[in-house]
Amino acid sequence: MQKTLLALTIAATLATGACSDQNSEKNGAAPKAEQTASAQSSNPLFTTSTLQYQAPEFDKISLDDYVPAFEKGMQEQLAEINAIANNTEAATFDNTIVAMEKSGAILSRTASTFFNLTGTISNEKIRAIQSQMAPKLSAHSDNINLNPKLFARVETVYNNRDSLQGEDKRLVEVYYKRFVRAGAKLDDTQKAKVRELNGEMAKLTNDFAQNVLKATKDAAIVVDDKSELAGLSDADIAGLAAAAKDAGMDGKYLINLVNTSRQPIMTSLDNRALREKIWKASTGRALDLNGPVVKLLTELRAEKAKLMGFDTWADYVLDNQMAKTPAAAFKMLDDLAPKIVAKTKQEASQIQAEIKAAGGDFELQPWDWTYYAEKVRTSKYDLDQSQVKPYFELNNVMQNGLFFTMQNLFGITLKERHDLPVYHPDVRTFEVFDHDGSSIGFFYADYFARDGKRGGAWMNAMVSQSTLLGQKPVIVNVLNIPKPAAGQPALLTFDETSTMFHEFGHALHGLFSKVKYPSLAGTSVPRDFVEFPSQFEEDWAINPKVLANYAKHYQTGEAIPAELLQKLLASRKFNQGFDSLEYVEAALLDMEWHSFKAGTDTGDVMAFEDKALEKHGVKMAVVPPRYKSPYFSHTFAGGYSAGYYAYLWTEVFAADAFAYMKENGGLTRENGDKFREAILSKGNSIDPMQQYINFRGAKPTVDALLKRRGLVD
Repeated sequence: MQKTLLALTIAATLATGACSDQNSEKNGAAPKAEQTASAQSSNPLFTTSTLQYQAPEFDKISLDDYVPAFEKGMQEQLAEINAIANNTEAATFDNTIVAMEKSGAILSRTASTFFNLTGTISNEKIRAIQSQMAPKLSAHSDNINLNPKLFARVETVYNNRDSLQGEDKRLVEVYYKRFVRAGAKLDDTQKAKVRELNGEMAKLTNDFAQNVLKATKDAAIVVDDKSELAGLSDADIAGLAAAAKDAGMDGKYLINLVNTSRQPIMTSLDNRALREKIWKASTGRALDLNGPVVKLLTELRAEKAKLMGFDTWADYVLDNQMAKTPAAAFKMLDDLAPKIVAKTKQEASQIQAEIKAAGGDFELQPWDWTYYAEKVRTSKYDLDQSQVKPYFELNNVMQNGLFFTMQNLFGITLKERHDLPVYHPDVRTFEVFDHDGSSIGFFYADYFARDGKRGGAWMNAMVSQSTLLGQKPVIVNVLNIPKPAAGQPALLTFDETSTMFHEFGHALHGLFSKVKYPSLAGTSVPRDFVEFPSQFEEDWAINPKVLANYAKHYQTGEAIPAELLQKLLASRKFNQGFDSLEYVEAALLDMEWHSFKAGTDTGDVMAFEDKALEKHGVKMAVVPPRYKSPYFSHTFAGGYSAGYYAYLWTEVFAADAFAYMKENGGLTRENGDKFREAILSKGNSIDPMQQYINFRGAKPTVDALLKRRGLVD
């Protein structure tokens, strides 16, 4: 699950109940008086949505509503926060902490709705609003976290926290640490510097994100001649033709890039020259635009960390995570690296042999890997992916695979709604019902790729669960599955199927949340725990009972043949060296970018990258990092700075938990209810490691992970 830095800025703002930027006129063009008056009289974001569960009224909200709503939301919270800070009564949990939790309704509604759009239907106007609001929201957050009167009250409540219990005590501890980490204990000069740094960093992260969007769009490959697309299926070619037509290039074929270095289309594309062109377009993205941004942003982060009393940004970030120290994250990655590199070299030898067997007289290159790896897979497992995809039609995977699993594991059912407004015609909405028939919340499915949509897959909470505010969750999952031509089925790869299960794990974390305070709800947990529920759900896609229910041919309804299924399952551990290495390279790269002290000259961006990979013994020319620095949005625009290691960290939990369930009956309500109660319902109301111990009875080990990734027999 990815979050943009702007989304994280908003999350922090909302969690603490912020105050308004006092210099809003300087940070962007003020709306004209007549526009403001008109917007204030009709702006649907000013009032609570009349829809069930306060679902966004997308049919009423226009882009012109957002800036006035942000401004009014911040102004409203300023009054609320000032009232809390200046309260003459002694500070108590209710009149300070709970009061902040209740503040900022308009801002919360505006931010959750708007920042969902920035990743799903971005256009020039949305990006302009983003750019205008980024520095304002940064200042907005600072105006809370650096308010001395407000912090004095928070500190008073914190010092008396032993009189509190359970979720109340946890909330106070979370608030106190958040204020301290934001700089509440700094002197006035230091606070002014923090404000300056935060404003600069907010602008840079926004610039980075928009540069990636622009560079990715500009790097799309246009193909004139259909013959160049040999190896692709007719459906894939039709999809490329449709994409070109939508872009105003009727008669051509448009290959849009996905977010990662690896481009899935190269697996099937026979044309080696075209594969090379795609690979270079992918890995060369945004260097000129984002090279300077990467250098300056990491330098500013190091400077802020020093102000906060930490050696590096990584030290600062991990102090608030499960890993606690950069050394712990590095150790996990470095311990696995030798096994991964050895496995990858074995795979490279197999692929080079396949090239030779096919008559090639060239050395393996990055643009050859997935193409020839697929041939090795076909040879080794006699598996043709074109034979597999017809058994994984999108709607069948969702209804008879994903939803079937959730009903068996948790007793929930999802019923499609056609009466709720959506932000794009491709989005589908479902109401989620518990085993007793009671309604839990809404789930929105936004699965198809399109222009203006960020690459990757993620979950957003458009309304977060909170018993304090009387809110039920409204959750969206976003994927980037290529949209088929009109009238054609959407046939998925097994990786896309797994991603659907993965993201619904995040959705469950939001839907099953059962806490009082919004700051502790759902996925508001440390980064190196948040991916655990999602990775845990992935393995249910290969559960025999689940597969038997959904892996059926979209035309005939026949179950996937046993022999083909066995080949598919056996092949899942193939190429795991490559998959693991490109991830570990990126995770180490992220950590290295955030492990230098303030004042360090990092030099050339790509030279820094090469040196970092060589340092850890993971640099292989034929396997680039999953994300090279100029388009590594997770770390430079997405809230995962010094935190990309979290995917592997949480996979340890996921593999261990799944193995534990398998040993205790597998797909049963008893197992599901235990996981729901101990993990999915708790949010951050209990320490995450304690949550896991409550579920498993012990801390996790890496044994199941090594088997899951095929790194040991």
